[in-house]
Amino acid sequence: MKKINIKKGDQVIVLSGKDVGKTGEVIAVLPKESKVIVEGVNVAFRHQKARKQGEESAIVKKPTPIYACKVMRVCPKCGKPTRPATKVMGDKRVRVCKKCGAEI
Repeated sequence: MKKINIKKGDQVIVLSGKDVGKTGEVIAVLPKESKVIVEGVNVAFRHQKARKQGEESAIVKKPTPIYACKVMRVCPKCGKPTRPATKVMGDKRVRVCKKCGAEI
């Protein structure tokens, strides 16, 4: 199990796979599996059967997990993919962009 530098709510870009180049927001992080769930990336279709009378069957789109090593954080200021660095400001640790130095 590796440390994941991506948190829920981060904007990421996909580096490899069928959805290469797509960007989206991280919905959930699964650290035990080293995976993340990104909105609009790696979408699977699930067929949902009607269980009660009056309910309709449907095909539901569901985002599935993708390995965290296949995505990279996007800096909100410069818009480039970057690995976040940590800087100590006062008594707090803050994530910063390695390319432009902006606080993430």
